[in-house]
Order: sequence, then structure tokens, then C-alpha cells
Amino acid sequence: MIDHSKGSFFGRRVGKPLRAARREIFEAAIGRLQPDLGHPAPADLRDMFTSPVDGVWMEIGFGGGEHLLHEAGRLPRTGFIGVEPFVSSLAKTVADIEAAELGNVRVYGDDAIKLLDWLPEASLDGIYQLYPDPWPKRRHWKRRFVNPVNLDRIARVLRPGACFRFASDIDTYVEWTLAHLAAHPAFEWTAERAADWLVPWQPWSGTRYEDKAFREGRKGHYLEFRRR
Repeated sequence: MIDHSKGSFFGRRVGKPLRAARREIFEAAIGRLQPDLGHPAPADLRDMFTSPVDGVWMEIGFGGGEHLLHEAGRLPRTGFIGVEPFVSSLAKTVADIEAAELGNVRVYGDDAIKLLDWLPEASLDGIYQLYPDPWPKRRHWKRRFVNPVNLDRIARVLRPGACFRFASDIDTYVEWTLAHLAAHPAFEWTAERAADWLVPWQPWSGTRYEDKAFREGRKGHYLEFRRR
């Protein structure tokens, strides 16, 4: 049996109660949009989507869904699985998916490690983690999602040559991530010059958390690591 507690996600799951209209949309759609981990994953993840897709990416902790929806809209031949345990953010994004009639998006409203452990080996073309909770206090650093156990999970599900993309405005988390990825044999940092990690991947939608960081005087760092 897989021990999902190792590397487990920490964070809020429930906020303000959903408005009636949003709750109705969410309850009607979530069963269709969310994979059932009680059944084996499809051998080919492209079969999860109602629209034809050529590859599949995951976004861990999509927050308000700005980046997830932007990418799904501009890349209709790519499937996206968004993970977000915070119910209000999940419900908002589900409503947006329904309104845009996006057939290339699926969502998962629980701990990302459960989904990573469920996915077939070498089944993803890329993973995003954008502006995750940095757990800035040193005694809480063990709660950061980037850690050796979770990097093993990420390495297992990425195809050779696929990318793990990470963004943060917190210097200590950027340094933490660089150190952990440099120590992991499955990944190599793709940066060749400073602009490669100071400028976001293009085209770039931004996120509401990035906007907040900019307003407070912090700058983003954008790291890309290739699966060997």
C-alpha cells in the first residue's frame, strides 16, 4: 500500500461557504471533471479528456485558475489536470471551465501526492507549480512541497525530456528548490543565462499571487528543470 502521508500537502481546504449558484454548478460538474482514484488510471491519460489532445500537463496548486485556464484556452490540443485542494478556488475554476466549455481540462480537489501516485509512469509532458505556499518559517520548511520524496513522485510520472516548471517570489524557496533539484539525479536545470529564470515562460498569463507579490515589491523567479 502506498503511504500518501510522505511529502503530504499542508494547507487550507475550506473557506467561505459557496454561493448557491456556484455550488450548483460545482456539484453538477465535479464528478465529470475529477478523476476517480478508486479506479485504475487509464494507460493513456489522453483518454481522460472529451476533446482530442496530444499530450498532458499538470498544474499543482492552481489557485484562482488564471494560468490553468489561460494555457487550456491557448493550447486546445493539450490536456491539463489542475490540482487545488482549496474548495473555493476549485469551485471558481470549475465554473470557469464550464462557462468556457473546455474539454481539455480536468481537476482534482485533494492532495496532489495522491494523484501523482495514481498516475501511470512517464505519463505527463510537464508539471507546473506556481507560487506555492513558501512556509517561510524555518521550522515549517519540511512542509514545502518540493522535497526529495515528492521529487521522486514527479520524476516517476514525467516522460524523459518533459519539464517541471516552478515559480516563486520567495528567495529562500527559490534557493531551496534549486538545491533540491540539483541534488536529484533525474533533473537538470535548463537555464543558460539570467533571463532564463528572471523572465516567465511566454506567453505568460500571470497569477493573482504573482500580482500580489509585485504590489508588495517582490519579483518572480521562474525555474525550469528537464527530466533526464
